[in-house]
Amino acid sequence: MSLLELKNIVKQYGNYYASNDVSFTIPKGKIFGLLGPNGAGKTTLIRMITRILYPDSGQILFAGQPLQDKHTEQIGYMPEERGLYKKMKVGDHLIYLARLKGLDKAKAAERVDFWLKKFDIETWYNKTLEELSKGMSQKVQFIATVIHDPNLLILDEPFSGLDPINAKLIEDEISALKQSGKTIIFSTHRMEQVEEICDEIVLVNQGKKILEGTVHELKQRFKENKYKLSFQGQLTAPTIANMKLLQQTKTDWLVQFDAAHQGNQLLRHAIDQQAEVISFQEVLPTINEIFIRQVQAN
Repeated sequence: MSLLELKNIVKQYGNYYASNDVSFTIPKGKIFGLLGPNGAGKTTLIRMITRILYPDSGQILFAGQPLQDKHTEQIGYMPEERGLYKKMKVGDHLIYLARLKGLDKAKAAERVDFWLKKFDIETWYNKTLEELSKGMSQKVQFIATVIHDPNLLILDEPFSGLDPINAKLIEDEISALKQSGKTIIFSTHRMEQVEEICDEIVLVNQGKKILEGTVHELKQRFKENKYKLSFQGQLTAPTIANMKLLQQTKTDWLVQFDAAHQGNQLLRHAIDQQAEVISFQEVLPTINEIFIRQVQAN
């Protein structure tokens, strides 16, 4: 079942379409990558989902109902441009933001204590935000996004400014939130992160949706019948029809075939020549490669 559905969304400014007939569905309990180059229309879509902007036409459904202002209490949004008040203390600020999302004062304080303890940063409670580094502020911003226990999280470049240890901390929390049934929209330019954590993606460019699917099926759809053979011993190049030897070292070959399943012929050739096969695998395109190829084609 879907948590969020966009149907034929249009947002126009004069002759410019920020969103041009965009439709997609986000299932419950999934991490959904919203991708696109700068100026593609991602931010406009996010602002319409969060009711900052309204579509000129089309419909947005939240849990099967037309999206309304009341639904924003079930949404947590972490924008790329962070919006914390620098002069406020961390604890006071988080309580303030939690209350804006509908929590009473006691519940807000309880949730703040829970998250500060969870991240082992209780000592930050009385620090002002201007005292924190960018990475420290990022953790506070993440807590502000999840403090009211929303059903839908929108995370725009959530790992920006984080060192590897804290990036792993936030990644683990995102995974835990997914396991608890939360739905997450993840927007980033780091395609390796998309491959690592997203279940499905949609790619937009110039206001239009140009690609949609699960990470697995997209990698399968755009594969180019490339294989990598790693071996030890002597191995002569085989005479296999329609095989291109793309790269070659003493222990590794990267080859490409015109058709699928021809890779088995290369493996058989290596075995027949009594080479010791270390590994043999199909080389699938990365999401980054697919992203570049599709954007350039559109």
